[in-house]
Order: sequence, then structure tokens, then C-alpha cells
Amino acid sequence: MPVSAESSLHVYNTFTRSKEPFEPLEAGKVRMYNCGPTVYDYFHIGNARNFVCADVIRRHLEYRGYQVTFVQNITDIEDKIINKAKAEGVTAKEIAEKYTKIFFESAAALGVRRADHHPKATEYVDKMVALVKGLEEKGYAYTSDGDVYFRVLAFKDYGRLSGRKLDDMLSGARVEISQKKEHPGDFVLWKAAKEGEPSWPSPWGDGRPGWHLECSVMSMDLLGDTFDIHMGGADLTFPHHENEIAQSEAATGKPFVRYWMHNGFLNVDGEKMSKSLGNFFTIN
Repeated sequence: MPVSAESSLHVYNTFTRSKEPFEPLEAGKVRMYNCGPTVYDYFHIGNARNFVCADVIRRHLEYRGYQVTFVQNITDIEDKIINKAKAEGVTAKEIAEKYTKIFFESAAALGVRRADHHPKATEYVDKMVALVKGLEEKGYAYTSDGDVYFRVLAFKDYGRLSGRKLDDMLSGARVEISQKKEHPGDFVLWKAAKEGEPSWPSPWGDGRPGWHLECSVMSMDLLGDTFDIHMGGADLTFPHHENEIAQSEAATGKPFVRYWMHNGFLNVDGEKMSKSLGNFFTIN
């Protein structure tokens, strides 16, 4: 027997670093987003933890009587996809289509339900260009040698989600240091086209969107400028989710997400399971 949506529910919110009462934006309804797969290979059981956690939370919310709109994206254009395509002598589109199919089959084998929407990054490029143009007009973005970067110093709350100070972030993982940037912490919104890579037209020349940009545009398009829950693995807190907040709130002037929920890693011998460490087991 489902419980009432109004009965007490508390969640741990990464943004506030505390457990707090869950109160959705609209009574009885929940809008939630989960960072889905980058489709370039079989996913491993560490990746699966994210998909299973999101599915369990969605099911529990439904059990409690909420009407849930659940969005999980498919990243179908990214460096790893392009590199895999080059290695196999096929197109990036072929790699993405192959592993998107495998993702759905593997998720189904785990009992994970499909989301209400599975937007693909390549379907949203025009809207991504529009968001970058808006950021540029507001002074949050600048062009450098065909690339477009976000000015982290222009966004006063940058680092609030991860709890990092800007000066401390420069030695952090996945921060790309480049002479093209005004500040080492600036992150790319639009990448200039490289020979042999997929590209789209834009005011800054042919290129493709940055990874962080994709999730902001797809989530806000399907769930609104402000929505209830954003989920993902703990490794996405910085820089991915931090950058999502900055570019989204800079663009709209509104709070982006009310509750940030991150699942922990699946560990092997005390280390995070990852492809880079080679200590992983694929779903297949």
C-alpha cells in the first residue's frame, strides 16, 4: 500500500551537506535528473551503481505517491566516443548508436526501468548554442582561439556545491590548465572543430558543445529552469555538477536544483572502480 506523498521524507542534500525534509517545488510532483552514460563502451558495475540508485529512488518516490518525471541523458558526443571511433575506423555516430543499444539492454537486465525521457546531446546542439550566446552577452563567457569558456570569477557562488575554494581547485582532478584561458579554472562551453571530428555550425565557428553544457541544457529543457532532484556519482560533484550550476544559474538568474543527491563509489580493494585503474568488471 503506497504511503502518502505528504508523509515525512528526509534526504541528504550535497548542496547543504545536511539531511533535510524533502519538499518538492510542486506538491505531489517530483522532477528529477540523472547523469546518464557516455556511450563509448560497455559500462562497468561501478557505473551501474549510479543507474540502480537513481532507479530505486525514483521507485521509492512513486511508492510514496509522488508523480515523478525522470530524465536521464545520453552523452552521444564526447572525446572518448571520438577516440573509440578513430581506433575502430568507424564514425562517432556508429559507436554511440551501438553502445546506446547495449546500455539499454544491460540496464534492463539489471531491472532498471527506462526514464521518462532519454535526451541525446546531439539532439540539443542548437539550444546549447543559444545558451552559450546568452552567457556571452551577459559577460559570463568569452571566446579564445575558436573555443568558448565560462568565466568562473564572474559567478560569485562558484565552488559552493563541492565546498572548494577557487584557488584550491587548480590542483584538483579534471581541471584543464590552458594558456587560452583567462583563469585556469575557466571551463569550456564550446570546442572549436578539429579535423575529422563531428562538428556543428555556431557563431564562433564550427565545433561541438562541452560536456558540462550538455546536461544543463537537456535538464532545463525537459524539467524547467529550477527542478527538484539532480543525481549522479560522487565523482561528478566537481567539476561537472559545479559547472552545471554556474552556467545554468548565470543563464537564468534562478536556482538550478533544490536537492543534489550523489551516490558513493563501488570500491575494489579499497580503490574506486574505474576504467582508468583497470579494476573493473563490465556488466556483460
